[in-house]
Amino acid sequence: MSEQNKPEILKMEVEALSKNEEFARVAVAVFMARLNPTIEEVDDVKTAVSEAVTNAVIHGYQGNGGIIYLEVGVDHQDIIITIKDTGIGIPDIKLAMEPMYTTDPDGARSGMGFSFMEAFMDEVEVISTPDEGTAVTMKKKING
Repeated sequence: MSEQNKPEILKMEVEALSKNEEFARVAVAVFMARLNPTIEEVDDVKTAVSEAVTNAVIHGYQGNGGIIYLEVGVDHQDIIITIKDTGIGIPDIKLAMEPMYTTDPDGARSGMGFSFMEAFMDEVEVISTPDEGTAVTMKKKING
């Protein structure tokens, strides 16, 4: 594969703290600028990233800390984002992706995280293993 056809990739690790959610959003927004996205496309991607990172902090690590792994790839006009944790995992992905479903014991969360990701991105794939973690991969074509 020639250098020109090779996808561009950003990889980063952040501590699983709520305050790092905004950092992840901004880093992805800056990285995707090379695709000349519309403001709406940037906002869509930032919202999806925010939801995925928040899920990792609140549900994956249950607020007990850990590392969130973020990988962003740009391939032609597609942005592909994977947000991964090594937390508790999701025993029933189908149930977890249902609107309004939440495992938040305080009831402060709406249970709409995956619904927002699916609404703002073209594709969302969730792979999870209990006690090993979760990887959420999202893809969006940027038309700019």
